[in-house]
Amino acid sequence: MPAGDSFYITTPIFYVNDVPHIGHAYTEVAADVLARFHRQRGDDTWLLTGTDEHGQKILRTAVANDTTPQAWADQLVESAWKPLLETIDIRNDDFIRTTEPRHEKAVATFLQRLYDDGHIYSGEYEGYYCVGCEEYKQPDDLQPGEGEFLGALVCKIHGRPVEILKEKNYFFRMSAFEDRLLDLYETRPDFVQPASVRNEIVQFVKQGLADLSISRSSFDWGIKVPWDESHVVYVWFDALLNYVTAVGYGADDEQLERRWPAVHIVGKDIARFHAVIWPAMLMAADLEVPTAVFGHGWLLVGGEKMSKSKLTGIAPAQITDTFGSDAFRYYFLSAITFGQDGSFSWEDLSARYQAELANGFGNLASRVIAMVIKYFDGAVPDAAVDAPIAELERSATAAANAAIDRFALGESIAETWKLVDALNLYITEQEPWALAKDPAQRDRLEAVLATAVHGLGTLAILLSPVLPQATARLWPAVGGEGEVDAHPIHEAYSWSGNGTVTALESSLFPRIETAEDAG
Repeated sequence: MPAGDSFYITTPIFYVNDVPHIGHAYTEVAADVLARFHRQRGDDTWLLTGTDEHGQKILRTAVANDTTPQAWADQLVESAWKPLLETIDIRNDDFIRTTEPRHEKAVATFLQRLYDDGHIYSGEYEGYYCVGCEEYKQPDDLQPGEGEFLGALVCKIHGRPVEILKEKNYFFRMSAFEDRLLDLYETRPDFVQPASVRNEIVQFVKQGLADLSISRSSFDWGIKVPWDESHVVYVWFDALLNYVTAVGYGADDEQLERRWPAVHIVGKDIARFHAVIWPAMLMAADLEVPTAVFGHGWLLVGGEKMSKSKLTGIAPAQITDTFGSDAFRYYFLSAITFGQDGSFSWEDLSARYQAELANGFGNLASRVIAMVIKYFDGAVPDAAVDAPIAELERSATAAANAAIDRFALGESIAETWKLVDALNLYITEQEPWALAKDPAQRDRLEAVLATAVHGLGTLAILLSPVLPQATARLWPAVGGEGEVDAHPIHEAYSWSGNGTVTALESSLFPRIETAEDAG
């Protein structure tokens, strides 16, 4: 993507029925790294995240905790969801809550437009309803219960019994958009990614779309349907609209024009909402569909999807308190192929931290800086960068940027890490400590250390989106000027510094002795 383009990226807005776990944090970090990359290219970037606070699940959770839904949401947002962003170093531009007036007013505007244009009608619906998903389920979404739920039908995602609901509701004529959706998937094959999720979505729509029940009258925690206040808006219809209400829909046309459409990063279990229901809603309102919907895989613990209800949820702070936020960000994006399921283990996290961050990147930085200080009193030698390393800096920059455009986050890191490994091998082979003992090799020593310092600066720029804290420390230490994330990331290799290195007060990634310390 050329510099200067608009890049609007969103996470899902998360239910406030409980505190966040590392699955939520994984989504946040992925979106944040993509946003940081685009900011460093000079793109007009906007990262949105937030919380989904309406619906039956929130109401029941609040009642069970002897409070009101609003008080429950307020408390959890301030004590858990906003602090999460600091814990894992998310640089979001906005945080939307579906209980905010700006959202509620815009949802009513959108809904009224669809009603006036004939896209909504009243009817009666009976079906299996999962409160956990806030969704009516089809028979193939269910399975027989086991153990305490023996004899009941349970949701395949939550493993809890569904309820049979019969309500008079308002319906969105989603079936009318079946052909347009199939045409969208065919003409824009990258609209839904990765391919595994796209294929699932296409097959789902080809089976035929039913109209969507978009209101509830059995409870009142939600946005009132503007023409019938005995109904509240179905929580998903309400929640999906956050992506446009946050950037001015119904209130600021200029902002909406500047930002929309967006790239949506979501878990694959909610891709259907984002790749079927949401574009159909937008088509009905004559708005552009999203740029892309990327459904990433699940984080697995012990072979199961992470879940608070199954007590497999791990709080992000359990990791960051030991390893730091940079390591959290690096691990989940490098160890798991973005778009596929991936298993988390403390042992793998600890091993990768030691081998790749502490010994690989951190030790390289410490050694190079220490040698420039020892042999040249901190003055970076005025020598040309050795051609093989200079070429690798260019190719790694190009490859890392190209991978980002494919949402291949792990590949982008791997392409950059080729430079880390090459510089470590370069130092080992060139033996600057041996060159320093021979005055006749002074010119060669200058070239080797000038090359290593320049490589470190390029790494600081390329890794800034993933490791913002470590690279902010490394950048001035190798003579970089200004903020590291102000240097164009697509031209990382072209940087030049002030010619002076300064000692790091401590290692970029301090050693952690054992995996037991982490768990």
